[in-house]
Amino acid sequence: MLRFLFRRSLGALVILLVISAVTFFMFFVLPAEPARLACGKNCSPDALAIIRENLGLDKAIPVQYWEYMLGIFVGRDLPVGRCDAPCFGYSFVNNESVWGTILDRFPTTLSLAAGGAVVFLTVGVGIGLVAAARRGTWIDKFFSSLSLLGASMQIYFVGVLCLAFFVSRLGWLDQPAYYPITEDVGQWFAGMLLPWLVVSMIFIANYSRMTRSLMVEQLQEEHVRAARAKGMGRPAVFFRYALRGAMAPVVTIFGMDLGSLIGGAMVTEFTFTLHGIGRLAVESVRLTDLPMLMGVMLVSAAAIVLFNIVVDSLYAVLDPRVRLT
Repeated sequence: MLRFLFRRSLGALVILLVISAVTFFMFFVLPAEPARLACGKNCSPDALAIIRENLGLDKAIPVQYWEYMLGIFVGRDLPVGRCDAPCFGYSFVNNESVWGTILDRFPTTLSLAAGGAVVFLTVGVGIGLVAAARRGTWIDKFFSSLSLLGASMQIYFVGVLCLAFFVSRLGWLDQPAYYPITEDVGQWFAGMLLPWLVVSMIFIANYSRMTRSLMVEQLQEEHVRAARAKGMGRPAVFFRYALRGAMAPVVTIFGMDLGSLIGGAMVTEFTFTLHGIGRLAVESVRLTDLPMLMGVMLVSAAAIVLFNIVVDSLYAVLDPRVRLT
């Protein structure tokens, strides 16, 4: 297990380095120049040179990249002052700390991802189990049709409809907004409920179909049939043997989906005007804000890689036949 975690951690570092290098160097291919954008319309060559120097854009690109990556681990001195580790720099647009901005936006995305994950995992797996247990009946066909309908929906369409119907017209739900959970749990729950339901809709469809398919396959396995032959009850066979074997692929996909959600559910955050990581990434691209974009990309990639490592480590717990070395 330790060897496995060590190898995966090294692989994760390599992946993050590649992502950071690609993002950094692709930034300089863009036609827009951050220094010119910061300088404004009436920009003199002298003013442009000063801004480039203050932003560190007067140095060679490899030098800029090296100083940036070094600053993440040991910090660095910038024209605006000392930037302690982890130093992701300061925004080219508003001169705010990138790391501070990410920490400020992260609770919104974390709340959206965690709450949505609980909803789609619980409901999706539950529907899949019921459909598998009632395979071939009208219940199975009903849930299969419902899953197909849910998978065809789009968040930006369903979200607007739900806002208009459940919030504006009926008033059943509060206007979506993020409130710190440490201040008021009830207000936090009410403000995030509709985004949770909408963001989980497509995932519920995918997880229900996947769970049903895996459970039907597991129920045909030899060890499950052997348990039945020994006289073990149907619920025990269903949950103790079949469910445990079917959960490994579900957990794998769940780790990737949760990492992606934490990385930023852009469409959902824009639909419900939530100021999270996903919205910050889009704003950074639009404003050509390299430090902010780099910070968001690295945090998002780290979340996805971390959850994949955790999920892979759970394989041996879910399926004793798997040995991690």
